[in-house]
Amino acid sequence: MALLKGNSLSTSERRGTLAAALDVGTTKITCLIGRISNDPNSDGLETRVLGIGHHRARGIKGGAIIDMVQAEEAICATVEAAEQMAGENIHHVALNVSSATLQSRLIREETLLSNGEVGSGEMRRVLRAAFDRSRDHERATIHTIPAGYSIDGSKGIREPNGMLGEVLGVNLHEVTCAPGPLRNLNVCVERCHLEPDGPIYSGYASALAALIEDEMDLGTTLIELGGGTTSVASFVDGRMIFAKTIGIGGVHVTNDLARGLSTPLVHAERMKVLYGSTLASPNDDRELIDVPSIGDEMQTAANHVPRSMLVGIIRPRIEETLELVRDALKDAGVQRVAGHRIVLTGGACQLSGLREFATRIFDGHVRIGRPLGILGLPEAASGPAFATAAGLLTFADRAPSEAPSPASSKSGLLGLFQRLTPARAHA
Repeated sequence: MALLKGNSLSTSERRGTLAAALDVGTTKITCLIGRISNDPNSDGLETRVLGIGHHRARGIKGGAIIDMVQAEEAICATVEAAEQMAGENIHHVALNVSSATLQSRLIREETLLSNGEVGSGEMRRVLRAAFDRSRDHERATIHTIPAGYSIDGSKGIREPNGMLGEVLGVNLHEVTCAPGPLRNLNVCVERCHLEPDGPIYSGYASALAALIEDEMDLGTTLIELGGGTTSVASFVDGRMIFAKTIGIGGVHVTNDLARGLSTPLVHAERMKVLYGSTLASPNDDRELIDVPSIGDEMQTAANHVPRSMLVGIIRPRIEETLELVRDALKDAGVQRVAGHRIVLTGGACQLSGLREFATRIFDGHVRIGRPLGILGLPEAASGPAFATAAGLLTFADRAPSEAPSPASSKSGLLGLFQRLTPARAHA
């Protein structure tokens, strides 16, 4: 399974070319088409959105395909809408993955420097050793990112090439997932006559779109609250050091409301959006909301419930989700360095009071993240729900130089070593 074929293009090759992103979520599928050109304000590139398409997701649950036909139809409709708006046809798409089977780990490796200086050969040798140790043939590799180098025990080195010492070390961050859901997603996209470039972890893509460089350097965790899953990506010193997907999202809040109030899902979603909150207010008991009952939507006497009942159903689920994230950061040992500065993205993060509630859970600074540094996004697509798609569109230009390597060993090491150049600054 060859991954990220399209990301091997050089800067000169990508200039003036089309780029396309396909964000396949549980509740929504988004396709962005953009053109890469010279940035007049810098020496780099800029991406301008030409077309956007989004469609209600079907045949997808918890980030995995459960009905190939329905998922294919939804993907095709989304891509077609974006192509019509852009006036261009696309053949490759940067594709995300948000499978709940995702796993993340750091592999430490060291090598002796034969001539006392770090060169390309020494970097290749230590990375090869770390990559070989990380290989799990029963899982699909999503990312293999050098999270930091050390020389003679001195840590925090980003680019060791040319430095002097005796022992070169590397922490390689490996992100993997079960191959089955990934194969099904790729097949679904290929049936739409598209070649998937990726996959790229949803949390990673969202972070590239929503985080600024200082946040990545100082230590920040991005939490993508999606429809069926919650994606977590922690950054320190400009590198992703931890990733995790939790199988809970906005759909679970909607389901809780539908069950608790015995109302159809469509009305539960509407009430969540219009009246839902994680924080109680003094007027909640006096504010009554009309709640249609299942199977009796035409009733003349509406069922009224206080708004406090909605808060009482929504709050425990959100609290559970955020506490699972907090515990995962603690278990991974990254809470101290990246667990007190939080950026929230995803459609579910727009729930009223969620930012303030998250501030209490994480005991730190929390903000809502939106796509940054991408031109031409319409107002309706510039919110946190479109961070993943925006990050996918500009992945090759904004990601650190150690981009995800292919899962196949034939091209994985070559692709990894060819990208060992100083990281580009995040716009």
